[in-house]
Amino acid sequence: MKIKYINNDKNLDAGIFLNMVKQIWDGEYDIEKTKEALDKTINVTAWDNNVLVGCVRILTDGYYFGTITEILVLPNYQHKGIGKELMKRVKEISPSRLFFGAQKEAEDFYNKIGCKKSLQSYEIDVNV
Repeated sequence: MKIKYINNDKNLDAGIFLNMVKQIWDGEYDIEKTKEALDKTINVTAWDNNVLVGCVRILTDGYYFGTITEILVLPNYQHKGIGKELMKRVKEISPSRLFFGAQKEAEDFYNKIGCKKSLQSYEIDVNV
């Protein structure tokens, strides 16, 4: 398996991205809002031929702060070094320091790749 990585993938198609997302997360997603979201982030992608198998998105002000909005790898491609390579590339290209939240089950992965715990996160539900 030869995975091709693209740093700052400006051509990431919202439909292709959503096809991958729906294999990981349940839910209905608006394609136009997804396109707008992708246009606002630095996207590092992993491809197996023409299949998007992984993606990390960075939202940043370009200087003071950045956050990883998500790191996604298709279930059949996990534990093959793809997430590790995506995060390595994010570290190399990010214009700012990065902060992100992590699911409890992903903490071991982040520890293994050299991330350290930082600020505790909080959430504001704007729909309440």
